[in-house]
Amino acid sequence: MHTAVISDIHGNLPALKAVLEHIDGQNVDRIICLGDILGYGPYPVECVDIVAERCEWSLMGNHDFGVLYEPTNFNVAAEQAAYWSREQFELESNNGDAKKRWEFLSQLRVRITEGDFLYVHGSPRRPINEYLFPEDAMNSPVKMQQIFDLVDKYALVGHTHVPGIFTDEPDFYPPDDLDGVYKFNDDEKVIINPGSVGQPRDLDPRASYAILDDDSVRFFRLEYDIEAIASKIRATPELLDWLGDRLFEGR
Repeated sequence: MHTAVISDIHGNLPALKAVLEHIDGQNVDRIICLGDILGYGPYPVECVDIVAERCEWSLMGNHDFGVLYEPTNFNVAAEQAAYWSREQFELESNNGDAKKRWEFLSQLRVRITEGDFLYVHGSPRRPINEYLFPEDAMNSPVKMQQIFDLVDKYALVGHTHVPGIFTDEPDFYPPDDLDGVYKFNDDEKVIINPGSVGQPRDLDPRASYAILDDDSVRFFRLEYDIEAIASKIRATPELLDWLGDRLFEGR
């Protein structure tokens, strides 16, 4: 089965559209989302509607959780964006579509297992909130061991907005080190991060996603209209301008 894996859209409609257009040309069987449809970006309603329509399923990200419940332990920008996103849903509260959106968010799961594959937003240890950073492979051996102990064979995570492969050596390989493709090896466990559709943080501003095949995972980077989303953020008083500015730098 060919599965397109998207994550961390963060209300960035131009990026999401660019990624879906590319996916439509890749002959995939399905699309799944690892969470954080919402947060930071100015198109929360549109992005939720598209994910609900196009994805076979989506997970609960910490920003989705913050909009649905409370934005606990968020920084000021993330907290303001969460409350503003919630208001956008409330503006739609007099029609049936708004009810469907809230129901969709409330039914998002925190983990899904399919055969040898575990899917979470954050980490297998704390599926909504724990970050698994590339430097953890070198600097946090106990953390990595505890996390890999919870992985039978393969796991997919989002949350850090940095694409790449963790192996249980432990080590981390960005897509460029792999020529964009990682072939599964029966002798090692791996954790895969497809990167972020709407807010990359690896100093590459292009939207990121991955396609999971039976024996490999392929990473893709796509140009999209960053100025369009940054302008929309600047035109939204409740969202801080730097949320748009940093998109140009991939941080």
